[in-house]
Amino acid sequence: MKNFVLDTNVLLYDPQAIFKFEDNNLIIPITVIEEIDRFKKDMNETGRNARQFSRFMDDLRKKGSLSGGVKLESGGILRVVIFDEKVMNRLPPELREKSGDNRILAVAVDLREKNGGVPVIFVTKDTNLRIKADALGLTAQDYESDKVDIDELFSGFVEEDVAPDLIDRFYGQGWIELPGEYLPNQFVTLRDSSNPSHTAIGKYDAGQHKVVPIIKGTKEGVWSIHPRNREQSFALDLLLNDNIKLVTLVGKAGTGKTLLAIAAGLHKTAEENVYNRLLVSRPVFPLGKDLGFLPGDIEEKLAPWMQPIFDNVELLLSGHEAEKRHSKGYKELMAMGLMEIEALTYIRGRSIPNQYLIVDEAQNLTPHEIKTIVTRAGEGTKVVLTGDPYQIDNPYVDASSNGLTYVVERFKEQAIAGHVTMMKGERSELAELAANLL
Repeated sequence: MKNFVLDTNVLLYDPQAIFKFEDNNLIIPITVIEEIDRFKKDMNETGRNARQFSRFMDDLRKKGSLSGGVKLESGGILRVVIFDEKVMNRLPPELREKSGDNRILAVAVDLREKNGGVPVIFVTKDTNLRIKADALGLTAQDYESDKVDIDELFSGFVEEDVAPDLIDRFYGQGWIELPGEYLPNQFVTLRDSSNPSHTAIGKYDAGQHKVVPIIKGTKEGVWSIHPRNREQSFALDLLLNDNIKLVTLVGKAGTGKTLLAIAAGLHKTAEENVYNRLLVSRPVFPLGKDLGFLPGDIEEKLAPWMQPIFDNVELLLSGHEAEKRHSKGYKELMAMGLMEIEALTYIRGRSIPNQYLIVDEAQNLTPHEIKTIVTRAGEGTKVVLTGDPYQIDNPYVDASSNGLTYVVERFKEQAIAGHVTMMKGERSELAELAANLL
């Protein structure tokens, strides 16, 4: 059994964290309760998490004394510990200032000294606070309930060296069976073991247990956008497949994630009429931030945040108009109800049926926020999540703990989901060099 001392940011990140430490004991410093109280009136995700944690604690309070310890269903004991001013004198002079962080550290130090040999572990998502704790001789760790090893993230595709006649058979009969295990909708590149230029690409159909060709037409592209590499062809296959309800696209800047998603969404909505509307959104960071700081009506407030989406849509429409197939601007598409662009601020509580929903910059969302979004999907809705795990602005998540990589890992074995990690930038030669060198 261990004693875990939890920092405020862990509970603001995941209010259910108190139930995820198995049969170990949890210590919540009273300073954490005070800090949580400051967030409870906020109308963003942090405020909602603060209120949820307070409700959990109130329910536990009814079962026993929080100061004496309340038994959790997992078998551990949860206690709220009062800060002792005398402990501050045992800290180094630099840490004796009575800030919230130092008070929480003091509780952990005091617990270690009175502990009687039971390990004390300080849990925080604050990197600098972990460094301070380590300098004090405390065992400190990040809250890793939803961590995914980014270096081993599922790529969505695999390469196989095969005999040349197997590739010919694939082209001839339209499918092949391969030994080994593959995940649903995992793309397979078949490569001639004797001639590397002799290749074929397909996708594993878990229902038939066969590798089948990708959707016809992906090479031709949609809305004047043509895939320029193998990963873009894979992505377009997932985006155009109505049987796949959740698509995740991960890649660095310039790989075409958002552009391909919007092109496929316009094609499915405006041309094939499969979906009632294309809904494109992205976090107004942080999720739920008050837009009142910007002047104007709601459309003017959203414009700076949504401009990257407007740019992509305008590019698609200009190319489409050049082909004499479409002449509507994005505002006309919005006026017709075919497309809507909005912030994620307003998605909570909604039900979104029969729509093509694209969430851009999804790497800035927590796993809980991603769950909130995906569970909004009604009957017939397709959800597309795009983002770059290495470009994160949210201080509460990183490349391994963000909602996008969390969804990739959790859904990789589901037949209604598909994923592609896009490697090569196609925006421009300069953009590709900048992404690789800077």
